[in-house]
Amino acid sequence: MTVVVGVDGSGRTRRLGEIATAAGRPAVRVSPATTDDLQVLLDQARADDALVLVDDAHHLEPATLRSLTVAARGGVSMAIARRPTITGPELADLDEAVSGQGPVEQLGPLAPAALAELAKAVLGRPATSEQLAALQVASAGLAAVAVAVAADPSGTPPALVARLQRRFAAAGRDAAGRAIAGLAAVLALGLDLADDVVCAATGLDPAEAAATMRSLRDEGLLTPDGERLIPAVARAVLFDLPPSERRRLHETVATALLATGADPVRAAGQLRAARARTPTAADVYRQAGDRLRFTDPGSALTWYDDALDAGADPSTVTAGRAEAATLLGVPVDLDGPAAAAADTGRIALVAGAAAAYDGRAGRAAEALLGADAPGPVLAVPALVVTGQLAAARTAATGSAPLPVRRLADAALAMTDPAAALPLLIEAAESFEKAPPPVAVPDLPHAVGALVAVAAGDSATAEHLLERAATSGAGGPVALDRHRTLLAWVRMRTGRYDSAVAELHRLSGAMLPGRERLTYAGLTAGIARRSGDIAQLRAAWSVAEPVLARRAVDLSQLEVVEELLVAAARLRHHQRIAPVLADLAGIIDQLGRPTAWTVSLSWIRLQIAVVGEDPAAAAAAADELGSLDPNGFRQQAQCQAAGRWAAVLAGEVDPDAVLADAAELAAAELPWESSRLIGQAAVRTTDASAARRLLERARELSRMDPVPAESQPGTSHGGLSDREVEVARLVLAGRTHREIGTQLFLSPKTVEHHVARIRGKLGVTTRAEMVATLRGLLPEES
Repeated sequence: MTVVVGVDGSGRTRRLGEIATAAGRPAVRVSPATTDDLQVLLDQARADDALVLVDDAHHLEPATLRSLTVAARGGVSMAIARRPTITGPELADLDEAVSGQGPVEQLGPLAPAALAELAKAVLGRPATSEQLAALQVASAGLAAVAVAVAADPSGTPPALVARLQRRFAAAGRDAAGRAIAGLAAVLALGLDLADDVVCAATGLDPAEAAATMRSLRDEGLLTPDGERLIPAVARAVLFDLPPSERRRLHETVATALLATGADPVRAAGQLRAARARTPTAADVYRQAGDRLRFTDPGSALTWYDDALDAGADPSTVTAGRAEAATLLGVPVDLDGPAAAAADTGRIALVAGAAAAYDGRAGRAAEALLGADAPGPVLAVPALVVTGQLAAARTAATGSAPLPVRRLADAALAMTDPAAALPLLIEAAESFEKAPPPVAVPDLPHAVGALVAVAAGDSATAEHLLERAATSGAGGPVALDRHRTLLAWVRMRTGRYDSAVAELHRLSGAMLPGRERLTYAGLTAGIARRSGDIAQLRAAWSVAEPVLARRAVDLSQLEVVEELLVAAARLRHHQRIAPVLADLAGIIDQLGRPTAWTVSLSWIRLQIAVVGEDPAAAAAAADELGSLDPNGFRQQAQCQAAGRWAAVLAGEVDPDAVLADAAELAAAELPWESSRLIGQAAVRTTDASAARRLLERARELSRMDPVPAESQPGTSHGGLSDREVEVARLVLAGRTHREIGTQLFLSPKTVEHHVARIRGKLGVTTRAEMVATLRGLLPEES
């Protein structure tokens, strides 16, 4: 007695034949076609002691099953084959009668060796390992499907298509059959659909769906796990569907996904895999883009593209595309017909953010004030940095999410950086916990970092920017901002490695105006500190078009300092006065807050220093001396200003210079500290004091290595490293005093170096030396 259990196509009939052969006795076959003579067959089996083979027992009538059960219990030897599902009590009784006296064999997927034998039989030769692997995947190891696939491995097997056509044509006669065909079509799409979505797409209730899945499994159409169609079967099902029917099927599934509240990103991913291009699929793609536009703007743009390809109305995706593109730093057309027909409130918010990224805070404030909530509250930082404090206070009363309100409150306190900084830190934490669903002109991390630098707290600035860069807050365009500002902060405090790395990373990048300005400030800062006049010119070429727009604001003041000093060094004075006037106007509108007034007067001092203008330096020092600073950095600047003006006028008190320079270094202005000492050293007439000052200046300048690109290389033509440094500055057109200031050497020492260079090169005139050096040293761009 044996029960063989397996799905259709698993080899049940073949297995019964093997059992009969192994029994070594007569066999009588019973099938749905022979039931009319059942009693005769059973009587013959008793008389001949034959083995009764019952094939497709699940298809037999109840009366036939009852007769077979009586015979099995009466001692007739029997082997039956059936599907996995027992469909009625009569089949259950027969199964119990037979299995109680013998084994139950479960036919599953073919083992690798058996599959290889099958493929060899079909192909007439052994299959390769690659062919066998592909056959296993396509057929899921089901014998009948494997035979069809092996016979036609390159396409959809006609035999398999014909089998399914016959099955579904016959099934169409009743509701259960139609359910099987409908469910097979949905599963053929290969989508990972939840049960409720499958029910909604097929119109079946859960019980009906479960029963239909069992039928598909029993008919040998599902993989062994019972979750999906066998891949070759799925291809055959879809092959037989005309394009219009496929589109209708995609539409049905998309509608079901929406109706059941499925995650639109997950739903869109499934529909994309199925290449769905229907109106409902377009809506799902649009919803996916809307879901991701602030958290993953790059993916959002691809979903919006899919929505348009599927026929979505451009006006329904324009606002979302604009939001995502803005966060990516991609140019956006906000004036076209699609934008005009889109959600104007969202478009206005995007326009404000885009203007801020471009470095136009005034335009950003104007756009945001005209937008719906939370536009006016978002405008508050831009209003403050452009000097519109009263308007900012009014705008801050509008409606906005908590993180946006906290940023606005912090911005209102920016007239006092020390007071604003804790509020900006709190706003940054709030943004990280609950990012607002809107394109933000600037994150509190960046605003906080700029305010922290003005307050002399670079550690907090770095902490905020590192957190922002790590979290990816604000999208790729904000990442560029945060990384560039972080490098700039480190450069200002005497650490050049990050600045150089950022210059390399951003070289050739298309940056918005605000970041172009910071990039130029980085370039200028490194150039000044390394004495690279060519790099200084490159920085100015980037900055000049941005500064020419006359769109500077208070948040850019620290970065602008580097650029205005570079302009003074390059004798581009025509650009300096208008920018200083604009910044002074903003500070005046804010009531001349001390911190920002100190910063502006300090810029004037640095411009005077680089231009060696004692009168202008004295005027700037007088401005700073009249102020009442309330922070350590401001106090150090105000104190050092008077000392610097005195040094430029030739009045050098070495001990006082060192004391004031120490305060600057402690206030995280090491470069300025070393400059003050170096200039005092080249102006003092006391040789001993000059040596002491130069030694201290060198110590300060060594706080961090000079960027690798600016370090002297190995000697050239017998020149020492120091002589190579001097030679490069000679080629850059620097005077002996300028070279001494750059390298912390006295002009007399520079003169000695130049004389030794001439001797080593064998030249007698400066012109000959310059010509020889140009051929000896590689030109620096």
